[in-house]
Amino acid sequence: MAWYIVKLILTSLIIVLISEVSKRLPLLGSLIASLPLVSVLGMIWIYGETKDPVRIADHAEGTFWYVIPSLPMFLLMPWLIRKGVSFPGALSAGIVLTGVLYFITTKILAKFGMNL
Repeated sequence: MAWYIVKLILTSLIIVLISEVSKRLPLLGSLIASLPLVSVLGMIWIYGETKDPVRIADHAEGTFWYVIPSLPMFLLMPWLIRKGVSFPGALSAGIVLTGVLYFITTKILAKFGMNL
Protein backbone atom coordinates (compact mmCIF):
# COMPACT_ATOMS: atom_id res chain seq x y z
CA MET A 1 0.00 0.00 0.00
CA ALA A 2 2.86 2.40 0.81
CA TRP A 3 4.25 1.86 -2.72
CA TYR A 4 0.95 3.03 -4.24
CA ILE A 5 0.90 6.11 -2.02
CA VAL A 6 4.46 7.02 -3.08
CA LYS A 7 3.53 6.52 -6.74
CA LEU A 8 0.39 8.60 -6.36
CA ILE A 9 2.10 11.47 -4.55
CA LEU A 10 5.12 11.68 -6.87
CA THR A 11 3.04 11.46 -10.03
CA SER A 12 0.56 14.05 -8.71
CA LEU A 13 3.38 16.40 -7.74
CA ILE A 14 4.71 16.39 -11.28
CA ILE A 15 1.32 17.31 -12.72
CA VAL A 16 0.83 20.09 -10.14
CA LEU A 17 4.36 21.37 -10.81
CA ILE A 18 3.69 21.60 -14.54
CA SER A 19 0.39 23.40 -13.92
CA GLU A 20 1.88 25.90 -11.49
CA VAL A 21 4.99 26.64 -13.55
CA SER A 22 2.86 27.04 -16.68
CA LYS A 23 0.78 29.77 -15.01
CA ARG A 24 3.89 31.91 -14.55
CA LEU A 25 6.20 30.74 -17.33
CA PRO A 26 4.23 29.01 -20.10
CA LEU A 27 7.28 27.98 -22.14
CA LEU A 28 9.05 26.47 -19.14
CA GLY A 29 5.85 24.62 -18.26
CA SER A 30 5.72 23.35 -21.85
CA LEU A 31 9.32 22.19 -21.63
CA ILE A 32 8.67 20.30 -18.38
CA ALA A 33 5.49 18.77 -19.82
CA SER A 34 7.32 17.68 -22.96
CA LEU A 35 9.85 15.69 -20.98
CA PRO A 36 8.98 12.01 -20.92
CA LEU A 37 8.52 12.14 -17.15
CA VAL A 38 5.32 10.11 -17.11
CA SER A 39 6.87 7.45 -19.33
CA VAL A 40 10.04 7.30 -17.24
CA LEU A 41 8.04 7.09 -14.02
CA GLY A 42 5.87 4.39 -15.57
CA MET A 43 8.94 2.38 -16.48
CA ILE A 44 10.37 2.84 -12.98
CA TRP A 45 7.09 1.73 -11.40
CA ILE A 46 6.82 -1.28 -13.75
CA TYR A 47 10.42 -2.31 -13.11
CA GLY A 48 10.06 -1.84 -9.36
CA GLU A 49 7.02 -4.09 -9.34
CA THR A 50 8.01 -6.73 -11.91
CA LYS A 51 11.81 -6.57 -12.46
CA ASP A 52 10.90 -7.59 -16.04
CA PRO A 53 13.19 -5.88 -18.59
CA VAL A 54 11.19 -7.27 -21.52
CA ARG A 55 8.06 -5.61 -20.21
CA ILE A 56 10.02 -2.33 -19.92
CA ALA A 57 11.27 -2.71 -23.50
CA ASP A 58 7.73 -3.35 -24.75
CA HIS A 59 6.47 -0.34 -22.82
CA ALA A 60 9.20 1.97 -24.18
CA GLU A 61 8.66 0.83 -27.76
CA GLY A 62 4.88 1.16 -27.51
CA THR A 63 5.27 4.64 -26.03
CA PHE A 64 7.42 5.69 -28.98
CA TRP A 65 4.81 4.58 -31.50
CA TYR A 66 1.94 6.20 -29.58
CA VAL A 67 3.74 9.53 -29.15
CA ILE A 68 4.00 10.09 -32.90
CA PRO A 69 0.23 10.16 -33.62
CA SER A 70 -0.40 12.29 -30.53
CA LEU A 71 1.82 15.16 -31.70
CA PRO A 72 -0.60 16.71 -34.25
CA MET A 73 -3.00 17.48 -31.38
CA PHE A 74 -0.48 20.04 -30.12
CA LEU A 75 -0.63 21.84 -33.46
CA LEU A 76 -4.38 21.52 -34.04
CA MET A 77 -5.43 22.89 -30.65
CA PRO A 78 -3.58 26.23 -30.78
CA TRP A 79 -4.62 26.69 -34.40
CA LEU A 80 -8.30 26.14 -33.53
CA ILE A 81 -8.11 28.38 -30.45
CA ARG A 82 -6.55 31.18 -32.51
CA LYS A 83 -9.40 30.75 -35.02
CA GLY A 84 -11.91 31.40 -32.23
CA VAL A 85 -12.81 27.85 -31.21
CA SER A 86 -13.30 27.51 -27.45
CA PHE A 87 -10.78 25.58 -25.39
CA PRO A 88 -13.22 22.68 -24.73
CA GLY A 89 -13.98 22.49 -28.46
CA ALA A 90 -10.31 22.61 -29.45
CA LEU A 91 -9.41 20.03 -26.81
CA SER A 92 -12.21 17.74 -27.97
CA ALA A 93 -11.10 18.05 -31.58
CA GLY A 94 -7.51 17.30 -30.54
CA ILE A 95 -8.58 14.22 -28.62
CA VAL A 96 -10.69 12.96 -31.52
CA LEU A 97 -7.82 13.55 -33.96
CA THR A 98 -5.44 11.69 -31.67
CA GLY A 99 -7.84 8.76 -31.37
CA VAL A 100 -8.22 8.54 -35.15
CA LEU A 101 -4.46 8.72 -35.62
CA TYR A 102 -3.91 6.04 -32.95
CA PHE A 103 -6.30 3.78 -34.83
CA ILE A 104 -4.57 4.44 -38.16
CA THR A 105 -1.13 3.94 -36.61
CA THR A 106 -2.06 0.57 -35.10
CA LYS A 107 -3.47 -0.60 -38.44
CA ILE A 108 -0.35 0.47 -40.36
CA LEU A 109 2.02 -1.08 -37.81
CA ALA A 110 0.00 -4.33 -37.85
CA LYS A 111 0.76 -4.62 -41.57
CA PHE A 112 4.43 -4.74 -40.60
CA GLY A 113 3.85 -7.39 -37.94
CA MET A 114 3.85 -5.04 -34.99
CA ASN A 115 0.80 -5.25 -32.76
CA LEU A 116 0.31 -2.47 -30.24
